Amino acid sequence: QVQLVESGGGLVQTGGSLRLSCAASGSIFSINVMGWYRQAPGKERELVARSSTVGGTDYADSVKGRFTISREYAKNTMYLQMNSLNAEDTAVYYCNLAQNTLYGAKLSYWGQGTQVTVSS
Repeated sequence: QVQLVESGGGLVQTGGSLRLSCAASGSIFSINVMGWYRQAPGKERELVARSSTVGGTDYADSVKGRFTISREYAKNTMYLQMNSLNAEDTAVYYCNLAQNTLYGAKLSYWGQGTQVTVSS
């Protein structure tokens, strides 16, 4: 099992910044993908950014150039630096960790979510 705990959400004005953190613990494999997803009211959950231990990051087009994902492997922690926030970024942000077992089974874990609200 893997436990994910997010922190860092809150209320910020348009144009402001926030940094989210996700601390992972438990049975974490050396190869995994950690990512940030978000879900706004009435909308489906969507990928914001993700980072693989074997290299490579992906960003949603809507956040490219404004958000930066990073990982601190020694602490099993992932961050999301969010700059130039706007109202469309308002959502609950979820941390996810995905990894495969030796037999190919896909495992996916979610944090409890942290609310980000951008006010104009």
